[in-house]
This record gives sequence, structure tokens and C-alpha cells, in this order.
Amino acid sequence: MPKSVIIGNMSEADIRAERVRKLEILKAAGMEAYPASTARDTSIADFAENFEKLEESGKHVTLAGRVMSVRGQGGIMFADMFDGTGRTQAVLQSDAGANTTLFEQAVDAGDFVEVSGTAFKTKRGQLSLQVTDWKMLSKSLLPVPTEHFGIKDEETKLRQRYLQLLLEEDTRKMFERRTAFWQAARNFYLAKGFLEVETPVLETTPGGADARPFITHHNALDIEVYLRISAGELRQKELLIAGFPKVFEIGRIFRNEGQSREHLQDYTQLESYEAYSDLRKGGDFIKELYRHIVKEVYGRYSFDINGHTVDFAEEWGLIDFCDSIRKEFGIDPLTCSEEDAIAAVRNAKIEVGESLNKARAVDHLWKSIRKNISGPAFLVSVPVFLEPLAKRYSGNPDTVERLQVIIAGSEMGKGYSELNDPQDQRTRFEEQQKMREAGDDEAQRLDEEYVRAMEYGMPPAFGFGVSERLFAFLENKPAHETQLFPLLRPKAK
Repeated sequence: MPKSVIIGNMSEADIRAERVRKLEILKAAGMEAYPASTARDTSIADFAENFEKLEESGKHVTLAGRVMSVRGQGGIMFADMFDGTGRTQAVLQSDAGANTTLFEQAVDAGDFVEVSGTAFKTKRGQLSLQVTDWKMLSKSLLPVPTEHFGIKDEETKLRQRYLQLLLEEDTRKMFERRTAFWQAARNFYLAKGFLEVETPVLETTPGGADARPFITHHNALDIEVYLRISAGELRQKELLIAGFPKVFEIGRIFRNEGQSREHLQDYTQLESYEAYSDLRKGGDFIKELYRHIVKEVYGRYSFDINGHTVDFAEEWGLIDFCDSIRKEFGIDPLTCSEEDAIAAVRNAKIEVGESLNKARAVDHLWKSIRKNISGPAFLVSVPVFLEPLAKRYSGNPDTVERLQVIIAGSEMGKGYSELNDPQDQRTRFEEQQKMREAGDDEAQRLDEEYVRAMEYGMPPAFGFGVSERLFAFLENKPAHETQLFPLLRPKAK
């Protein structure tokens, strides 16, 4: 049996039993504990904003909200109320017509109540509502932690996020900024003439990224399907083939991989594709997008993130992938053997959680370098074997036309000139398939339908994607703390 939670001098079970008893008090008084409707006609924010007019006119208003604290006895009761828009104090006095006796007997902190009355200031000048009538809207059976003490345990905050959001204004504001973050991105794209689209979350062939997918069974079709690992990259490019010049999607993607400060298994990602654009135009587009988001959401360009100072208004640097690895590890990622790449990882004592081939080894070498780069900067000259969907760079066909955004030691978005040669695409998919057969379960699969679509002709295009990791970095918090309800292992019963 689990131990009983102790709150003050009473167990949680005892408090619940006491509140259930108060339900009977309400019932005996003829008051519903969970009515279907409320006569609320004014939010607390509007009450505060129009207080002077309401006080002067003596107009009767009805507020509703959660009782955050309650005090008093006998002929006068005070309730601090919160409705999500603001807070105010409700004052109940028996000589003003309010049933203070029932309020004292039946109302606890945590209850939702409706109060009607007129605006007035207390002797101390506090804006309040002089209550003439009240009713219960929802009787709480479990006690909400007091705001003064809050919730100290970090795991409890994540498991009972609703309580953290109720008690911590900073956390509430962070999630308001998260909404503003995605809205700023959406507005930016719409203003640029992009069409917002929705592509399937269930796929028969997962594509668009190097990632391990979640697998599930589709009962109606009796087939195995995958939760998508990108925000519809291949499908969005099929829309370019269909004649849509600019498309984007903000949606959920799923990757059955490890969890860390930066990585989650299900998260929101933005992906966009613009026909007749390329890497050079795309770089300017990305800088404009990021500067727009940070200015709209935070009102500034400079941020301190994980020990790095990042100023988005500065000129963005260029970092050559191959040159960086040559200088740091003494091998050329384009010409070195698989054995040399793996040996470089071992010699550098880089920890890896997977079996290595050349591509994975080279990727780990780069990741060890990027930790020290503050940015913002663009990573360029990435080998073809690391990017099966990007167009080859004409100046060096062993590399691709890809820009990767580097911020505070991490990758914070990626864009490239899209590969539109169906024969080259098939060859690269086949090379990825060989890697899968050799044990790399993150390598991409051959998508026959996508290659067939490309054979009808795909325009040159620039594609770009960035996930909610950017928001977590701007907040300087672990990624799971910036999700409303992060996935956690269930507690043992």
C-alpha cells in the first residue's frame, strides 16, 4: 500500500474525507456542488480594469474563479479569487446579505465559486467585490498546495503540471511565450505567401530524417504503420511537384530515440519548402525568421544560453564542416576510411550510445566540436553521406548544399537546396538501405512512391526545418520542462 500523504497535521485522505463531508453540508443547504452553468458576466481582469466606473455606478457584477485562500469567521469572510485572467478579493459580510455561515462551513481553498456584488475598496485601499450572493461551482476534494510554499519536488511539478501552472506565474508566462513563439513563426510564413498544410502523421514508410520511428498496427487496413519522424518532408515536396510554390507545416513528430536535455520523443516541428529558392536565398530567409521570432516574443536579440552569449542581430558566421574536422582530428571526413573515422572517435574518448559506421562516427566528431560554438552561425560543406535528401554542391559534389543553424553549442534548425534528381535520390536511398541492413536502424528507407513522384519533375527548391528545441534554448531550460505535459514513466502502483 502506498504511504498516505501528510499535509500539515492531516493526511490527504483525512482532508478528502472532510471535504466530502462538506458536500453534504451544501446538499443540506439546497446548493449544488457541481452546477452545469454560471451567471458569470465579468472576468476578473475586466473587473480590475473598469473598477473605478463600477464602483462609481454601483453596478452589480458576477465573477467566478478558484478560491486561492480563504480567511475570516463569523460575520465576515475574505476570499482571494483567481480566474485565469487576474485576481481579486471577494468580501462576504452577513449584514450585506451574503450567507457567510454556509461559506465558512463549506468553502475551502481550491474550490471554484461564483460571487455577485458591487465594487468597493477596503479600508486599506484593496480593490474588492462586496458580495451579496454566492454559489459553489466546483467543490475541490484534494487540497491545492499553498502558493507560499508551492511544490518543491521537480518531478511532482512535471507529473502534476496543472498545479505548477496554477501556483507559479513564471511557468504560466513561459507557456504563453511558447504559444507566441509558434504564432510568430506562423505569421511570418503567412506574410511571405506560404500555404499552411497538414500531412499524415501515420506513414507506411517513414522518411525525411535519420531517426528510429515508433511502430503501430492499423487494424482497419491490417498493416504496420509508423508515426512520422518529420513534419511531412517528403509529402510537402510532393506538393511542390503538384504546383504549390510555398508550403509549410507546424506539427507533431515522433522519434523513438534517447531522451536528454535537448532531445524528446514527441515534439513540435516546423518544416517549409519553397520552389525556385536555394541555399543562398534560404540563408537570408532563416536569419530573418529567427530575428522576427525573438523580437516578437522576447523583445530583444541577445540571449544567455547554457554558458553562451548569442546575439541574433549580429552577422551569422560560416563554419566549414570538413575543415573543422580536419583541424580538430586530423582526418578528412570525405576521404577517410570507416576504420579511421571510428578510430578518431575512440581516440578522442567520445561517448557513443550506438554501433558506429563511418557516417555515425563522423557525425559524433562534429558534435564534439559544435559544443564550443556560440553562434549564431551556419554549418556548411556537409558530406553527401550525411544528408541523403540535399542537392550536391556544384563546387564539390561530395558535399551538399546544406545550412545548419548553430546556436549555443547545438544544432537549431536545418535547411538545404532540395535534391530533385530522381536517379541520384534513388541511389542515395539505396546506400541508406545498405546501412540499415548493416545494423544502422536510423538510416533512411527507400520510399518508392516519393521517387516515382520526383520522376514527374520537381522544381528546384529550398527546404527548412526547426523544432521546439529552439524555444527551449531561448528559455535556457531543458526541453522537457518547456512542454506542457512531458512524457514520464508511470509511477509504480
